[in-house]
Amino acid sequence: MTQAWLNRIGTAVPPHDVHAAFVEFGSETIVDPHRRALFDRMASLADIEHRYAIFEPGPKPRDTILDAGGFYRRGAFPSTAARMALYEPHALALAMQAVRALEPDGITHLVVASCTGFSAPGLDFQIMRAAELPDSTQRTIVGFMGCFAAVNALKLADQIVRADRQSRVLVVNLELCSLHLQEDFQDVPKMLSFLLFADGASAALVTAEASGIALGRFQAALIPRSAELITWHIGDDGFEMHLSGQVPGRIRRWLPAHGPALLPPETPALWAVHAGGRSILDAVQQGLGLGPDALRHSREVLRAYGNMSSATLMFVLARMLDDPDARGTGMGMAFGPGLTVETFGFDRP
Repeated sequence: MTQAWLNRIGTAVPPHDVHAAFVEFGSETIVDPHRRALFDRMASLADIEHRYAIFEPGPKPRDTILDAGGFYRRGAFPSTAARMALYEPHALALAMQAVRALEPDGITHLVVASCTGFSAPGLDFQIMRAAELPDSTQRTIVGFMGCFAAVNALKLADQIVRADRQSRVLVVNLELCSLHLQEDFQDVPKMLSFLLFADGASAALVTAEASGIALGRFQAALIPRSAELITWHIGDDGFEMHLSGQVPGRIRRWLPAHGPALLPPETPALWAVHAGGRSILDAVQQGLGLGPDALRHSREVLRAYGNMSSATLMFVLARMLDDPDARGTGMGMAFGPGLTVETFGFDRP
């Protein structure tokens, strides 16, 4: 049977680091002193130093929040239509930065994952044209699946290559999470979820050529009675996310009993876990009894970029490909609405 390989990955983020500006805004804006103290404490514990967005922080964070151009103005937040009007050009521009960093060649298939915007002809069509791919390129969109969409996109690429070893699959993950800020600044749990998310893009090449990371078995599972903990709905004022603070605890309690069934026979030397937040990574580490450095690459990505939804896991894998010491069997894992647990084995010879 043909083996599919993740050969290489290109990544890109926008030029504007918004993390410090948002932390300052939250600390100045939350009125209740106890809530403000909670926000400040959680921000200091988030283990995030940088997050990037398509918006440039303004000179007065209290008034403009994230955008020097005034897209987000207090009391006049944009409609979903206005947000989607920005998604089209910015999504293509950032995606193409990642594609150009990858320098793909001979592409036969294009798989695009994104949950932060929609249009038709969509981002897949736009990338095909901008990257000058043949009109015969077979295109697939993985949409609105959230943080674990990267695993589904890789799964599709894996199946395509296994079915036809001549296939060369370009996998693009693009998320503009900054387009969906909501004006509910006194709700500390929502402010803490906004504190995590950022914009980013990745482009990966999956082929039968034996270089990079060999993709292994893909599996999916659901954590029972947890469907309400992560939700993502399209509202009149952008996409509205609910991210419950119970998520890490559910993951930590579920993994000891059910996680081993998802693991390969030999203990993985490498772990590529979606960097959804420090508490998520802590839950995985504790739930599976991993060593203190097992999630090093995931924690590095979280610290440097925050949570870029589906693109985040690809940044973790890119770090591994750049690390000459990252060798051996590995395990990829991501979580999303459901609560869905998506995993895959891999090997870095």
